[in-house]
Amino acid sequence: MFLGNYQHNLDDKGRLMIPARFRELLEGGAFITQGFDKCLMVMSETYFKQVYERIESMNLADPTARLLRRLILSNAYPVEVDKVGRILVPQNLRAFLEMEGEAIVAGQGEYFEVWKPAQWAEQMASLQDVEANSQRFATLDLSKTSPAS
Repeated sequence: MFLGNYQHNLDDKGRLMIPARFRELLEGGAFITQGFDKCLMVMSETYFKQVYERIESMNLADPTARLLRRLILSNAYPVEVDKVGRILVPQNLRAFLEMEGEAIVAGQGEYFEVWKPAQWAEQMASLQDVEANSQRFATLDLSKTSPAS
């Protein structure tokens, strides 16, 4: 699983250092795409294929499904981790983030996100609001499900 967050650099050629503990999870290949927030998502090939299959199963007549398809698939690129542990972030995705220099790499379980440090700081500030969290997460059930009888 991709867990934790790390600060790394994006070099002048657009290569991003990937945390060492994430690299082995990308050995079978990976894809990078635009995220839902002002971030990028990097998925292992296996997980990206699952997302792709789910998108492909959606009704093409549904305008929201078409928007999701455009967001994820038209911005997706295969990436490989080089010998020193970097991936090349395509120019259009760097432009989307307006990213230069530093980046935050944040694990999200099945994938990880790449953030501009200022936007990541805003996300973290929002998540530090205990009162807002109790309201925003109240409808989500994180309790252990009981085994089937």
